[in-house]
Amino acid sequence: MGNDELQVYRGKDFVINDKIQIHQPTLGEIADWGEQKYFSFVQSFTATPTDLKYILSLSGVDWNTISDYELFLTRYKTFGKDLSAILFGHLNLAGFQIAVQKENDSVVLVDPASQAVIDRSIYEIITEYLRKTHRLEKNVERAMNETTRQVLLDEAREQYEASQDLRFHSVLLPLISALTNMEGFKYSWSTVWDMKINAFMDSVTSILHIKNADRLLTSGYSGFGIDLKKVSPKELNYFITK
Repeated sequence: MGNDELQVYRGKDFVINDKIQIHQPTLGEIADWGEQKYFSFVQSFTATPTDLKYILSLSGVDWNTISDYELFLTRYKTFGKDLSAILFGHLNLAGFQIAVQKENDSVVLVDPASQAVIDRSIYEIITEYLRKTHRLEKNVERAMNETTRQVLLDEAREQYEASQDLRFHSVLLPLISALTNMEGFKYSWSTVWDMKINAFMDSVTSILHIKNADRLLTSGYSGFGIDLKKVSPKELNYFITK
């Protein structure tokens, strides 16, 4: 089962099968749950080996040699209900156990309580849904030789070390503040909290795109601004935001 973009935007719970479904929260639910905890879990669950290349190197693992699913199998025990319940409800991801399917010898996770199964395909469906919902791009970076690998590792180490001294700053606060004070956004401070996270993130992208298109068109038709022939049609089309 794939992730239908319109259904993601609509914001209903995403049913993968009769055992697993994902709740798409509102801004209010995220605020009540704890924004830092929420985004930390989403980013951690969808992390690729590229995202964690330096951390993997500390354990002697080359990020070029491990798949997303294999990485998940080494980390799922850290995803307890205290982190995941807002999305996965009653499922306790940390309580799943590794098993091998007899028919194809593939490694899967099985929940002893519900008999829910997460295999490679279901894991990919979940991560695709979470990325679409939060407008996250999948980060994939491969080193073609040892020199490049070491350069990328050094950069990752510097970024990791720098991040250790940084305090968490709200992701949503500046976006909510800007949009609720911006012409064209139909929600107020008191009503925005009922928006589903995907619809809100879509509004951020769409409004910025529309305002940029207006700026370009105004400049182009003024006779003294930019040459619209040199501007990509996508930048001028209100309905193309990707």
